Amino acid sequence: QAFLKPATTLDDGKPGPDFSTVAAVLDGVRDILSERWAEDAALVQSLRQWLWSEGLFKSTLMSGKDENHADVSKFRDYFDYDEPIGRVPSHRALAVFRGRTLEVLDAKLALPVEPEPGKPSIAEGKIALHLGWSHSGRKADDLIRKCVAWTWRVKLSLSTERDLFTRLREDAEKTAIKVFADNLRDLLLAAPAGPRVVLGLDPGIRTGVKVAVVDATGKLVETATVFPHEPRKDWEGSLHTLGKLCAKHGVNLIAIGNGTASRETDKLAGDLIKLLGKMAAQAGAPEMKIDKVVVSEAGASVYSASEFASQEMPDVDVSLRGAASIARRLQDPLAELVKIDPKSIGVGQYQHDVNQSELARTLQAVVEDCVNSVGVDLNTASVPLLSRVSGLSG
Repeated sequence: QAFLKPATTLDDGKPGPDFSTVAAVLDGVRDILSERWAEDAALVQSLRQWLWSEGLFKSTLMSGKDENHADVSKFRDYFDYDEPIGRVPSHRALAVFRGRTLEVLDAKLALPVEPEPGKPSIAEGKIALHLGWSHSGRKADDLIRKCVAWTWRVKLSLSTERDLFTRLREDAEKTAIKVFADNLRDLLLAAPAGPRVVLGLDPGIRTGVKVAVVDATGKLVETATVFPHEPRKDWEGSLHTLGKLCAKHGVNLIAIGNGTASRETDKLAGDLIKLLGKMAAQAGAPEMKIDKVVVSEAGASVYSASEFASQEMPDVDVSLRGAASIARRLQDPLAELVKIDPKSIGVGQYQHDVNQSELARTLQAVVEDCVNSVGVDLNTASVPLLSRVSGLSG
């Protein structure tokens, strides 16, 4: 009773601390102790380490969401998911964080063993152990137990979850950026076909297959559009057009983009090679050695609409520039792909969910490393390629 005081009013007119009842005084004691314990750095660090090794990263479908909706069903694997947080693969962590950002998933840090109703949790036991306290039936023990529970539920559980989620996201982003960088390096350093005349095919169905022929130096010499697929189905006419281009320019390599209708266009290229072989045999000429290769067309559309492509091929339709890019990236992947923003090449996972400045910096460093490792041909190098050479300035 000695601690009871009537409620007061602050100078600004707002109600002050209320110590008019025993319950109010005990609540004040609880708040003071929980605040002090929550600021104990050693306690906070020990809880973080314990939960990082044993806590569960858990996600569930947010209430009120239709699991069959197209934008929701893509997260179906995470509607009832949990895994030790310290061992969550980067792609799963980023998927859950994306689902939470889109308000599809609820994510939380769960204890390794959920407590029984009315029983203290393992986390509360860890706090009590750190404080060197145990319930021994003393008068204040019930109050201390409530203070320990309050410290975990109100003070430390949310802050620890936030800290570990931040750590998980940062680790996942580092891994995702490294995967992107490694894939980009492998793509840029792919073996070039070399100075060969290449026929580039950018597959399409209704809009037709865009065709571009580049000479051994990568110069665009001729373009065309053929319609072998639906709705025109001009298979023979397409073969005739492509055959004339191959004979006229001495094509010895065909590059096929891996986009829509790639498989059908690959069959067209196969029939073209057979036709050219048959024509050479009938004319008594030596057989034309032509190979066909399917190449990634990732970023080709971005390049086609870029300012540099407009300067490089000002009189060529945007849709045909992609075919030229496909042909050139078979000749020399590095020289062609440096013209495209690395993030547009699409060889990474969850690239829009990671730190964009760090991703851009890392990918630019990879491109520069590759260019300076391989070197450039000054006679044919483009401005974007030369700009990556160390020591050169504009």
